[in-house]
Amino acid sequence: MSKEPSSNLESAMQMLIKTFHKYSGKEGDKYTLSRGELKELLLEELGTYLGGSSKDNEAVEKVMNDLDANNDGEVDFTEFIILMGALTVACNDFFLDCKTDEKPKEGESAEKKN
Repeated sequence: MSKEPSSNLESAMQMLIKTFHKYSGKEGDKYTLSRGELKELLLEELGTYLGGSSKDNEAVEKVMNDLDANNDGEVDFTEFIILMGALTVACNDFFLDCKTDEKPKEGESAEKKN
């Protein structure tokens, strides 16, 4: 990645790639995440979004088993991107639901809510 990103989306894509490789290869194959690497990534990078359950070994095992489509005990980049896509969709849905729950009361403008 020799070229600087020119948009927010390009920056986000580069960050996903860099974050994956920051954790991959610490144990074994440098192009995959082991269970330990995945757990470290989840705790360090997504702890706020995943809440307390991210510290639960059972939760990490469930994520790993759900992601490991080819059952090789590791998560490759494609499997990692599936996780990131699913989490992004879930966050979008959550924030859309929150926004619709915050409709102004009768006679109150939306600006007044802020």
